[in-house]
Amino acid sequence: MKAPERIETERLVLRRPRAADAEAIFARYAADAEVTRFVGWPAHRSVADTQAFLASSDAEWARWPAGPYLAHARDGGTLLGSTGLAFETPGRAMTGYVFAQDAWGRGYATEALGAMVDTARAVGVRRLYALCHTGHRPSWHVLEKAGFEREGILRRYCEFPNLQPGEPLDVFCYAIVLSKGTENR
Repeated sequence: MKAPERIETERLVLRRPRAADAEAIFARYAADAEVTRFVGWPAHRSVADTQAFLASSDAEWARWPAGPYLAHARDGGTLLGSTGLAFETPGRAMTGYVFAQDAWGRGYATEALGAMVDTARAVGVRRLYALCHTGHRPSWHVLEKAGFEREGILRRYCEFPNLQPGEPLDVFCYAIVLSKGTENR
């Protein structure tokens, strides 16, 4: 079963990225050093980096039931950031989010993650998880507000190329265990 390419929440429109989105993604958040500080991918240095992301997004959507989503404000259509599902198996996927600085602190990430939980459940994901740097307290808060439970620390697990290149750092693992139509935590 494929996930919808467009999802509407109370304040957001989440939709599958398109090639025409490259410049907006680059300008709004992908090249911003502060926004990308705690993400697992290098900040984009050019629109070509963003185009490479879009190509990988298309590959994810072709292979799996879903992939990345762009988050736009329902009111006015401003690009706010991105979320999505990254599948490891049909029953296990990772999620996360990145939002432009002017979208921080407004609850958009929590709202987007709620939509990803619903989408994951609808396509049969049993385990949905997210990783966050142990020092990134705002992300802990967002994940917990969205219903994720902290399972533990993965020691020296992830590289944060915009924070400490080449050095794997500790991350918290948060997860929700799902079954179709119900939620088990």
